[in-house]
Amino acid sequence: MLFGLFTLQAIFSYFRIVLFVNVTEKFLAKLRQATYEHLIRLPMTFFNKRRIGELNSRIASDISLLQETFTTTSAEFLRQIIIVIGGTILLGFTSLKLAAFMLSIFPVIIIVAVIIGRKLRAYSKTVQEHIADSNTIVEETLQGITNVKAFTNEIFESLRYKNKTKEIVKYAIKGGKLRAAFASFIILGIFGAIAAVIWYGARLIHQGDMSMGDLTSFLMLTIFIGASIGSIADLYAQIQKAIGATEQLMEILDETPEEYTEGEIRHRIKGAIEFKELSFHYPNRADIDVLSKINLTINEGQQIALVGASGAGKSTITQLMMRFYQNYTGQLIIDKTEIKSLPLSDLRKQIAIVPQDILLFGGSIKENISYGKPDASDQEIQKAAEQANAHHFITEFPEGYETLVGERGIQLSGGQRQRIAIARAILKDPKILILDEATSALDSESESQVQVALDQLMKGRTSLVIAHRLATVRNADKIFVLEKGKIVESGNHNELSKLENGTYKKLSELQFQS
Repeated sequence: MLFGLFTLQAIFSYFRIVLFVNVTEKFLAKLRQATYEHLIRLPMTFFNKRRIGELNSRIASDISLLQETFTTTSAEFLRQIIIVIGGTILLGFTSLKLAAFMLSIFPVIIIVAVIIGRKLRAYSKTVQEHIADSNTIVEETLQGITNVKAFTNEIFESLRYKNKTKEIVKYAIKGGKLRAAFASFIILGIFGAIAAVIWYGARLIHQGDMSMGDLTSFLMLTIFIGASIGSIADLYAQIQKAIGATEQLMEILDETPEEYTEGEIRHRIKGAIEFKELSFHYPNRADIDVLSKINLTINEGQQIALVGASGAGKSTITQLMMRFYQNYTGQLIIDKTEIKSLPLSDLRKQIAIVPQDILLFGGSIKENISYGKPDASDQEIQKAAEQANAHHFITEFPEGYETLVGERGIQLSGGQRQRIAIARAILKDPKILILDEATSALDSESESQVQVALDQLMKGRTSLVIAHRLATVRNADKIFVLEKGKIVESGNHNELSKLENGTYKKLSELQFQS
């Protein structure tokens, strides 16, 4: 009978493990997808508070820990629970008095398990936080490897990572000691319970309430149950560890994402823009107004320029237009509609930006250009590259448009990256075009050629040009001069150049004289 029972257990164990692996892997794949999809839809305010390495650790390390827990630990935990419950029921049939005596010991074990489990969860959460910090160091260091080597800071970064991993070890050892103490307590409790059962069983035999055979059966069942309880202790500790490690993952999933709609654009914009008494401060710098009571009007199809010193608030204006931040006061209106009332996806699909700091993805040149329009044909991609003065240098590469640009576009020069970004914006065919120092990385010859393409691109579109070099904004319909978050001057190049003691005039004279 025992042999048959063990054979059945072996068969059921095989199917149990296969079942749990199938369910767990599919569940974790869905969890990874849901977490990533949720993460990239969170607002910019969230990313200002978190580091990329930490977020990457949540998707990688925390979910990997769940994989082990769901695949083996939870299945084994469930099996041991079933053995304990089934064995306890059999004990009741063997001797109700002795079973009641033995079960009276369980509450103490359960209370200790709950107390230690909470502490284990806290230690595990701390360990995962330090793992996330260490992952952040690795990611930031490798992304900025040029700077690390240029400043010969390899030893500094190694020490930084070494110290963080030491902290991981310290807390992991504390958690290990706690698990060891818990396991020791359970072992003591089990053998103590067996000794108590033998003593109480001997009394029952002496009183004639139990036979020697029943006591032997009872002891064998007790040993089976004791072994299961001993396994449950460690399994319970591992489950608590997984719960503690994924608490911050749950915090990310609790964050409110931005609204998002798929499919074709339903709300078309024309491009008239108006700022009314708009003030703004970044969420993590509540005491500093980056923009203060801004008033400006941009007509549909007009080309305007924003100039001023670094930190004046030029790029912030463009970020508000993209609705990266929405905690401003006043009004930001597009086509007589407050921007917060426009569908977010529709708005962003109709605005293209060429930023100052170009980020290219690690795929091919073709993939990076088509990011502006994923379903674009090869002819459309090539045409956009030609307009951005990028086609010539692309075709000089042996693999042409299939050339891999490397991590963050490291295989290309700054000017080449910028022209790829311009081609990406051209392909998007936006209603509103934002050029944030779009020609800053180009040499004089390339700049003049790209400027011709940009002038052609800006026709018929509302265009905002942010520039430090005033030569690039001379032909703008209107120029707004910002200083410490306020508009201090506005007009075209000729009008501003005639203002006595004007900020634009001073900047213009300094640049053109040099």
